[in-house]
Amino acid sequence: MSGKLESKVAIVTGAGSIGPGWGNGKATAVQFAREGAQVLCTDINQDAAEETAGIIREEGGTASVIAGDVSEAGHVQAIVDACLKDFGRVDILHNNVGIVAPGGAVEQSEEDWDRVVSVNLKSMFLTCKYVIPHMQTQNSGSIINLSSISSLRYLGINYVSYPTTKAAINQFTKVTAAQYGPWNIRVNAILPGFNRTPMVDIAVVEMLKRSTNADMTVDKYLEWREAKIPLRRWGDAWDIAKAAVFLASDDSSYVTGLEMLVDGGTTLVLE
Repeated sequence: MSGKLESKVAIVTGAGSIGPGWGNGKATAVQFAREGAQVLCTDINQDAAEETAGIIREEGGTASVIAGDVSEAGHVQAIVDACLKDFGRVDILHNNVGIVAPGGAVEQSEEDWDRVVSVNLKSMFLTCKYVIPHMQTQNSGSIINLSSISSLRYLGINYVSYPTTKAAINQFTKVTAAQYGPWNIRVNAILPGFNRTPMVDIAVVEMLKRSTNADMTVDKYLEWREAKIPLRRWGDAWDIAKAAVFLASDDSSYVTGLEMLVDGGTTLVLE
């Protein structure tokens, strides 16, 4: 690797994976380490975070682990404190946590709405709240927030809280970038398109269980979606991880407030 993140310290939230394979947070944590960063892996599932850290260590990198719920202020403060204790600073904050819940404005329960807003949106507010003061002291930092192309338009899936929180993340990213730019803190968002990750695979299965189309299978759904992507392939976690390395590194030193589409051109053709 090129060492683009040499001597930098990164916090990656959602650094585990919900199932076998590579989720966005897991791949990003490993890719950061491959580029020379020391990585604090945090996830609500400690075993999942430990697995990611183990991969980093096996490859000769440096990683530490702390479990935590990033929708809880006390947990977030503990995560940031652990990073400072282990590595002495924090240069990169990669906000990767996100969940979905089914239903539109009528069908979705109030409980599910509150949970998605808390995990997807409040978590990013809290991590920024506790990380930014340290970045201000350093007069430098890069914050990367995971959004989605669902923040831009309706994708035909009824899960109202998810795209709503992702749209809010876009604006949160921009206003935070503008406010803290004078401290050389950059804040950008990545908007994945149709990316195959363990979380997406689980969500697709659950969606098809509720579908009224008895002929639709997982394979048929994936092929149908793939045919609508201009690059004619689903993205994967490594596409997101490599974009995150760019935004975390000095290669993007004059880039802030960006909504970076990593979608294979999907939004160019969606109606």
